[in-house]
Amino acid sequence: MSEKKERPIKVVAENRKARFNYAIEDTIEAGVMLTGTEVKSARNGKSTIGESYADSKNGEIWLVNANIPEYLQANRFNHEPKRPRKLLLHRRQINKLIGAIERDGMTLIPLKMYFNEQGRLKLQLALAKGKKLHDKRDTEKKRDWSREKGRLLRARG
Repeated sequence: MSEKKERPIKVVAENRKARFNYAIEDTIEAGVMLTGTEVKSARNGKSTIGESYADSKNGEIWLVNANIPEYLQANRFNHEPKRPRKLLLHRRQINKLIGAIERDGMTLIPLKMYFNEQGRLKLQLALAKGKKLHDKRDTEKKRDWSREKGRLLRARG
């Protein structure tokens, strides 16, 4: 019998501004509960998670405001693009996240949406705290200085 080929990880959507706007404390991988047309549409790679966040309702974690566009070939069986989607996590992880949100005032931010080696859609969630304006300026100064330092070292030899 031939062995199944492992698929590489395919990134569908990435929240690139999250690392600039938030101080990330911890990351967790979560599954996403989807319908069939949502999976097909996500495989096309047009999804966005830039304005989305995760929230807790009734002891469950939900992904809010993530945009997975309608699948064009699905006609009347299509899904709503910005509907809340349930995240699949272990009970211990859910309790930890809910505690951090309520006690410490942290936020759950999606960093990356991707298909793993088994072909399942996963979401990399970050437990984060919002940065203030002066923190963002410091981050930008450090990034500019490291870029300038690299230029100077390259020019020197």
